[in-house]
Amino acid sequence: MKRKINLLPIIIIGLFIFLLNWYVVSGLSVLSTNQYITPAFWIIIAGITASFFYAISQFSKGGMGTFFKVVTHITLILLTAELVLSITLFLGDGYRLFRGEARSLYWVEFSFLLFCLTVLIFLYGMIFGKYKYRVIRHELFFDDLPEAFDGFTIAQISDIHAGSFNNPKAVQRGVDLVNRQKADLFVFTGDLVNNKAEEIKPWLSFFSQIKAPYGQFSILGNHDYGDYIKWENEEDKRANLQQLKKYHAELGFNLLLDNHTRIRKHNQSILLAGVENWGIGFGQRGDLKKALSGSTPDEFKILLSHDPTHWESEVKTYPSKIQLTLAGHTHGMQFGIEAFGIKWSPVKYRYAHWAGIKEENGRILNINRGFGFLGFSGRIGIWPEITIIELRKTKR
Repeated sequence: MKRKINLLPIIIIGLFIFLLNWYVVSGLSVLSTNQYITPAFWIIIAGITASFFYAISQFSKGGMGTFFKVVTHITLILLTAELVLSITLFLGDGYRLFRGEARSLYWVEFSFLLFCLTVLIFLYGMIFGKYKYRVIRHELFFDDLPEAFDGFTIAQISDIHAGSFNNPKAVQRGVDLVNRQKADLFVFTGDLVNNKAEEIKPWLSFFSQIKAPYGQFSILGNHDYGDYIKWENEEDKRANLQQLKKYHAELGFNLLLDNHTRIRKHNQSILLAGVENWGIGFGQRGDLKKALSGSTPDEFKILLSHDPTHWESEVKTYPSKIQLTLAGHTHGMQFGIEAFGIKWSPVKYRYAHWAGIKEENGRILNINRGFGFLGFSGRIGIWPEITIIELRKTKR
């Protein structure tokens, strides 16, 4: 029996695209009176729109293949640039209607300039931004940190998404930057791949170079379980996860699956725990109680938990105090602005706190912006991050 296609969303999207482009054409007609511009524009738009709907319809069969990626990226860039142009035009049209004036050629030219600038910004994010690694440092103070760990450093990366990489030299540059920090401990907080374990295979020799004196530890993220693609059967899906766990071992990562270890230094220790993915809307596999089984309330604890909603929902009020939680997952949506005192990304409408440090109830959360990228093959304003956390003992 064939599945019925709901035409209403397609009609609504199609109508929106038509009206948007009609408004864009009204602006372009001011710039040029060439009779062929308008029909050529509509032919191009019709071709891109048809290709986009076809790519979406084939997604379940072919996944994010080359055709899907090319078409969706062209659509995203064009749609965003057209929205920028249309909003600017609309502001100008509102002003001219209020003044009773004709549409200004200079304002249309300015709008078209913003259109071109938007396209260039996206191209920059796709070519350079997605590999523009930066180191972000946090010095965190704790009353109950064991003396031996005063000045202890942790390097954190998250969301590698190896299946998205296409530039070995750039990835190597990122790995080298991690190692140059000479952190005492290295942690990876989930999403090694997009969907399949095989995605990390070409990159094993890269990330296995990451070393730290007190070890390398990792957890799983929501994408690591293979939940977002079709499998022939459940056995194949389970085998994929088992293979991914083996790849963690090949990388030299000690995978924490609802368990913990103790990092020892000068006869003192801190507890490092890791849970399977627990996130609102992304599966709640992790078992914090199990991960901390055998620990004591007075131990200094660091938790690796991929999704920051876990901290908000359970960790920050957990009876046994967890002083520091390290998460990822949000990517900062790979788009936003962090400059001139402004920190904004559309992801804030899903996660109130989406990057960096948050403190509440005497407990601290850090959300890493991610090392890789997913969906949009680029980053704009939210660059890939290597976090360095220095633990400090509060002086009394």
